[in-house]
Amino acid sequence: MSTTTTAGPAKMTEEQFTKLRQIIYQRSGIWFAEGKKYVLESRLTQRLKQLEMDDFEQYAMLLSIGPYREDEFNEMFSRITINETSFFRNQPQLDVFENKVLPILLEARKATKRLRLWSAACSSGEEPYTLAMMVHRSLGVRLPDWHVEILGTDLSQKMLLAAESGEYGQYAVSNTDPLILNRYFQKTPTGSYTIDPTIKSMVRFERHNLKDTLAARRHGEWDVIFCRNVMIYFDQPMREGCLKMFHQMLADDGVLFIGHSETIRLPELYSARSEPHAFAYTKAENEVSHVA
Repeated sequence: MSTTTTAGPAKMTEEQFTKLRQIIYQRSGIWFAEGKKYVLESRLTQRLKQLEMDDFEQYAMLLSIGPYREDEFNEMFSRITINETSFFRNQPQLDVFENKVLPILLEARKATKRLRLWSAACSSGEEPYTLAMMVHRSLGVRLPDWHVEILGTDLSQKMLLAAESGEYGQYAVSNTDPLILNRYFQKTPTGSYTIDPTIKSMVRFERHNLKDTLAARRHGEWDVIFCRNVMIYFDQPMREGCLKMFHQMLADDGVLFIGHSETIRLPELYSARSEPHAFAYTKAENEVSHVA
């Protein structure tokens, strides 16, 4: 009697890990440190099964020279990053934005009536839509007189397509006040929630790699930049590169918001705002003081 053996899941060798993490870093700036091989392996093993590949060497070749490597990069990035987000996430920080930062900016921009917000690494769009709701209720009847531009960018085309659809499940709205939910969302027969068309029209989405500083600078100057919980994936050079790029693109009176587990140690570029739980930074005073 013969015995049939079933091969187990592919195991990633140290050499394959080195090769894959370098490919990932070169394309995205995301860095898998030594000892994180198991993380990369666990997040990509199912993908190898779907592609009917025997090992990670074949997968590295697909990402390097395969005819569909761009499509596969999109698929891979959605798997190796954690896209867990929701509306009104980290409410104390958002309160600082809405109640402290936004009123001052609106007053400063009353002559031009132009406001620009960038949500970098926005995942499936909850953050930029949240900002749009806050701007909408802050401006109220004045909104038609203003040119408000809110841009959400992400590396994953899959996440951006989800954002553009404007439809979300119960988890995404779990932190949303019922009054806001009734005002800015419509519940579908299937139990999901769709964004109010007015709010949806305030936000546009675009694929962007934070390593591509030239593409970012083409968008010009921003009044507020949100980049929360993405720089934790970067090594120090990549992190500093992003922060220097944000500094160049931030208005002199603008504000940068980062994630609660992230810090900025570039005193020559940034000063932390004093509000508790803000995780917000302005350009360093010595920089602003030199503006003519």
